[in-house]
Amino acid sequence: MSTTPKLPFELQPRETVILFARRHWMYLAMQVGKVALLGIVPAAAVLIAAGLTVGLGDTPGRVLLLLSTAWLIYWAIRTYFAWYRYQHDIWVVTDQRIVDSLKRHWFHHRMASADLVDIEDIAVDREGLLQTAFNFGNLRCQTAGEQPNFILAGIPRPSAVLGIVDARRDAARRELSGRT
Repeated sequence: MSTTPKLPFELQPRETVILFARRHWMYLAMQVGKVALLGIVPAAAVLIAAGLTVGLGDTPGRVLLLLSTAWLIYWAIRTYFAWYRYQHDIWVVTDQRIVDSLKRHWFHHRMASADLVDIEDIAVDREGLLQTAFNFGNLRCQTAGEQPNFILAGIPRPSAVLGIVDARRDAARRELSGRT
């Protein structure tokens, strides 16, 4: 039984998955934290203020209750799509290429692919306390193709992923040149 989830693309003949990754879980935690601050706190403050002043039983209180409920529903939907994007923002390294697949919502899908032999330079960017403490950051791959920079943003263990991509790139180049 494979541990790799269903891929949003077909593998090429004799292509095998080396690495499947998505953003670090801290990305989702930060999105949910933003929802807590921007969604729940203002709604609670309005309801507390309304309860202390006009009350929630009369018409003004009911209007504020309705508006706060609509506000919370809006932020619940935003939370769902943050989770959806987290689940559908994936990177796959195979023995032939690197693929970046992103679905922001049900009607959006962006996918980019770069052959490993086209990757020229690889760099890791990890800045700040959270990225250092939780070991996540950005992996930048400069390619010779149309898309000059291939960025795996917020990836866990970026230095380890750099080692995997670098080793697979070198193996792909040796195979292309006929050496093993």
